[in-house]
Amino acid sequence: MQAHSEQAIAVTAKTFVWVWVALLAMTVVEVLLAYFHVPLLLMLTALMGLSVIKGALIIAYFMHLKFERFSLFLTLFPMLIFCILLLFIFMPDSFRLMELRPR
Repeated sequence: MQAHSEQAIAVTAKTFVWVWVALLAMTVVEVLLAYFHVPLLLMLTALMGLSVIKGALIIAYFMHLKFERFSLFLTLFPMLIFCILLLFIFMPDSFRLMELRPR
């Protein structure tokens, strides 16, 4: 238990500032992608990739899950898979809704 608390103490305010700067830089890249004429597939891939990285940084550092036990990760990971599966289950309904709009 003592190694766990020592590891948590090792993270300083400087680490959080660097994580915040990285998040800010990725946000600037995402905004710039909207202003430049980037092919749609490349833009969506970059946006999804940056969003996953940003989410992982936020969860790891600002929600302090980097310092939790691996069993907590194993508890949360199946819920992530479940949410992604629900997204794919309900996605066809959103496409069907677009066809119902009056033209």
